[in-house]
Amino acid sequence: MKLPPFPIFFPDATRAVVKTLDTTDIENTKTQGILVNTYHLYKDLGPDLIRKNGGIKKMMGWNGSVISDSGGFQVGSLIKKNPKFGKVTNIGVTFKASGEKKLLLTPQKSIRFQMDLGVDMVVVLDDFTDPSDDYKKALESVNRTILWAKKGKEEFEKICKERKLNKGQRPFILGVVQGGKYLDLRKYCIEELIKIGFDGLGYGGWPIKENGEFDYEVAKVMCENSPKTYMLYGLGVGKPHEIVNLVKMGFDIFDCVLPTRDARHGRLYVYNAKTIKEIDVRKPNFYSYFDPSKGKNLDDLSPISTACDCLTCKKYSRSYLAHLFKIKDFTAGRLATIHNLRFYSILMEKLKLTS
Repeated sequence: MKLPPFPIFFPDATRAVVKTLDTTDIENTKTQGILVNTYHLYKDLGPDLIRKNGGIKKMMGWNGSVISDSGGFQVGSLIKKNPKFGKVTNIGVTFKASGEKKLLLTPQKSIRFQMDLGVDMVVVLDDFTDPSDDYKKALESVNRTILWAKKGKEEFEKICKERKLNKGQRPFILGVVQGGKYLDLRKYCIEELIKIGFDGLGYGGWPIKENGEFDYEVAKVMCENSPKTYMLYGLGVGKPHEIVNLVKMGFDIFDCVLPTRDARHGRLYVYNAKTIKEIDVRKPNFYSYFDPSKGKNLDDLSPISTACDCLTCKKYSRSYLAHLFKIKDFTAGRLATIHNLRFYSILMEKLKLTS
């Protein structure tokens, strides 16, 4: 398997769709890869239907790269926030959403399903360290993450052997670093994951500190303690300036729901430059936001940005987009999402030149 040149950003196509867009729309933004969610696709489609479709790329008609996350984030976002939605044990995670069948997701089942998806990078199941966890709970999370990583890697090797996949045919496999705000636990987790052996490591858990700032200390620990050959992945990262900072530190891969979610809610990213050529992501304030819902934009006939070559900026005015958001038409979300994804792909193009 191969991935595009780094750095690379993968927008979230959680359920095998980037909301409001089809595959051609995504391709036209020059987005090189997408991220799909193991938990949701297992629940929505299941392995039999995925195999029947020939994998997720064929099902979507997508020719770019695909990463599948493990379902580990749902451990934190669903179960640890509300235990009625499931239970976490050393065996795996039992999800029991209201009105749905129970789903037991083990490290082995997570990897096997990701292999059925036919993606370019799989991620081993991890136990999300909640930001509020004390040291003892964080250590439990780290130890379980290491245990699951061993089981997931063993299953990965077993499947590669079953399917006779050589090194060039098998996907990359990523371990996830947990430990919350406790840097010694992060370092311990990194050391143990390296012993198991992966192609890269992901920044797991919640990366935002209590004061709302990004926790670069954890990223620093990862950069300083990971082998130079390892890919470093900012899971769920992030805002454009956070990505720029992490690339400077040595991170390679990113995914985030922000550009697509923000677009649907009327928050568009705009470079503070007149042309694409003039964009300088090294400047501290290299971008700003455009809110089409503000009344003054109905009279603005200019494009969203002259430093963008997406369909939305080339063909439509701020006035038209403001009108679409005002009448709550579906097209508003589509055009805004197209723009934000092109903003991020331009960001990657610029970072490739500066890194």
